[in-house]
Amino acid sequence: MSVHRFPVKSMLGEDLDALDLDARGVVGDRMWSVRTPDDKIGSGKTTRRFAAVDGLLQLRGSYDGDCVRVTFPASGGLAVDDPQTAHRLSGYLSRPVTLARETDVSHFDDGPVSLLALASVEAVAAEAGHDIDPARFRANVVLDGMPAFEEDALVGRRIRIGSALLEVTMRSPRCVMIDMETADLPREHGNLLATGRANDACIGVIARVVEPGRIGVGAEVRV
Repeated sequence: MSVHRFPVKSMLGEDLDALDLDARGVVGDRMWSVRTPDDKIGSGKTTRRFAAVDGLLQLRGSYDGDCVRVTFPASGGLAVDDPQTAHRLSGYLSRPVTLARETDVSHFDDGPVSLLALASVEAVAAEAGHDIDPARFRANVVLDGMPAFEEDALVGRRIRIGSALLEVTMRSPRCVMIDMETADLPREHGNLLATGRANDACIGVIARVVEPGRIGVGAEVRV
């Protein structure tokens, strides 16, 4: 098992030894976002809430104590709430943007906690004909020892991982972001198409928090 947190929506995140969960979801996950002039949330796609902003996956958000820092390619991190960070980010993205903390509009796509079986990634990779890094799917919790796409059978059920109790609410539909180049990985055409052939363009599931708790690497999983 591995656990991951993404402090800034649609940027790369950080690998951790443990996640703390509260009623909102993973503590600190997607807490900040890039905002366009019309106050849409920067993302890899355009919807009612989101606006596609190219280049975000070249950046990384991470916590330094209580402060979130944004790391640009080949340079150190800048505090997310420093006005100079938004200025530099606008120049990097070649469009005016700001950075904002979540308020009443959720930064989550479909729900607060994402779970993914490593075997599901391997099944999509087999369909695609090339290796796929699980990091492309940006899950909070990557599970070992679960058969491919067995996560789908958890929808509507409760699952305890570590001391946290989750209710799985839906499958996780995927978009072209899983093909995109990131700061760590090259563009990889065909991942979304392979996910479509293997599992109806869904991989992993979304859950809500029923009981807050902690999920550490190697935590016990009970359905």
